[in-house]
Amino acid sequence: MKDSLAILLAVLLLSCSPTKPSFDVLILNGRIVDGTGNSWYYGDIGINGDKIAEIGKLSDRTAKETIDAKGKIVTPGYIDMLGWSGMNVIVDGRAMSKISQGITTEVIGEGVSVAPVNDKAAKERQGFLQKHGVKETWSDFNGYFMLLEEKGSAINVASFVGATQVRICVIGYDDRDPTSDEMDQMKALVREAMEQGALGVGTSLIYAPASYATTQELMELTKVAAEYGGMYISHIRDEGDDGRQVEAIYEAADIGKSANCPVEIWHLKVAGRRNWGQMADIVRLIHQLRTEGLDITADVYPYIASSNDLDASLPTWVLDGGREKELERLADPEQRKKMKEEMRKSYGGAGIPFQDIMISAVAADSLKRYEGRRMMEVATMWKLDPYEALFEFLLRDSARTDKITFSMSEPDLRMAMAQPWTSFCTDASSKGLDGPFNEGKPHPRAYGSMARVLGTYVRDEKILSLEDAVRKMTSQPAQRVGLKGRGILKPGFYADVVVADLENVTDKATFESPHQYSVGIEHVFVNGKPVWQKGSFADNFPGRGLRGPGYRGD
Repeated sequence: MKDSLAILLAVLLLSCSPTKPSFDVLILNGRIVDGTGNSWYYGDIGINGDKIAEIGKLSDRTAKETIDAKGKIVTPGYIDMLGWSGMNVIVDGRAMSKISQGITTEVIGEGVSVAPVNDKAAKERQGFLQKHGVKETWSDFNGYFMLLEEKGSAINVASFVGATQVRICVIGYDDRDPTSDEMDQMKALVREAMEQGALGVGTSLIYAPASYATTQELMELTKVAAEYGGMYISHIRDEGDDGRQVEAIYEAADIGKSANCPVEIWHLKVAGRRNWGQMADIVRLIHQLRTEGLDITADVYPYIASSNDLDASLPTWVLDGGREKELERLADPEQRKKMKEEMRKSYGGAGIPFQDIMISAVAADSLKRYEGRRMMEVATMWKLDPYEALFEFLLRDSARTDKITFSMSEPDLRMAMAQPWTSFCTDASSKGLDGPFNEGKPHPRAYGSMARVLGTYVRDEKILSLEDAVRKMTSQPAQRVGLKGRGILKPGFYADVVVADLENVTDKATFESPHQYSVGIEHVFVNGKPVWQKGSFADNFPGRGLRGPGYRGD
């Protein structure tokens, strides 16, 4: 009798006990766009820890946090195929401009990369680090990823090893070929980087000192990366000048063929007004290469203006030897005369398009008033020849000026983004309305790229279907660079998840007023933790350093 009473009491106590939640997070009633390209469907998503636990009809289950996504789309977190936040997230891990547009993972490493680092490589970024009170305590990718975890980041970070970076570590900024011994040192640095999780070799061949590297040098470095399953990804040598862009694509193809590895072209574009309409030829070329069996793809950012350093307008020989040598040449009247003669012949003989160049950020406080002004306007204000005005501006700003160039056409951009083998990037570093990165007039792509894809090119212009656009922002880039368990909403995959109001998603950032968060991205989860909720930072830093296929760690 006593045993029966005890059993009955236990049953009663269990029935009165609160039910243990099934999930940490439960997202109900959403239109699930799973990242594969398949048609959307209604469903619920349960998250436990850092993984997606279950997808289906889960309304009868409980959770610590429940989100009603009725009328909203639920997608994987967006992967930025090219960002520049590697140093920024060490200073401000919130990465607000990225998470507010649904980006959960950023790929970095265009030419320069966060590692490897030695005294030669550290010198160039000391100004940035000192300004923000950061000590460069790492020398390799293991050290960088350890610091990233220690500091805390809202986004995941994955990196290529920059061919420029290893060149600077070994050769410096000189315009010369490496010796046999130096080539071995560079290859050893690539090998170490691949074993520590780099995705492959990244180049930025339009800029010095990257432009000093020969095709053969790049082939040798890429062969090392390919041994570890890495790929070759490139800002190619030319993006517009007559015939030279085709040569640049063929160079990238030759490097991939030599190393027997995949190839990606960063931010594919046709630049220069005289070249508008030539994207059709570029697309046909890439289709041809793919038909011939080369695994080549590309990515784009959804804007018709580019952004880089103002001194990228100079002949590359001016930058030989580094910034100090550059400033010496800019101060020399005879050297300036030589520069001007060469620059007048650029852009197919049309010369530098000063009317299309906008000053976006400066280092010197005395020049802040020129941010947002066109270079031609500055020349008029200073009553100088525009070439002389450009030289003078660089001198006054110690060659640390950023510019935006309005150089592309909307039809070319739309043709590129519609191709099945393109994905999306921002080509920008993380910013914020507050904190250390809210100055200047940066390219609006830093704040709006992914929202612009969904709002302008999916909802409004219907250039892409919703499912295909999401595929290009999620599973395609994840698969491309080898990020396992990312880019698809699937049980067992990491819970990088976005809940968005497609009817209201809008990129608010403009060239005139770029510091504005996108709207319509309502919830963003990174590794199962909320980082963005209803327009506010969720005060979590769950981002991780993501390692590539050659990683030899635990």
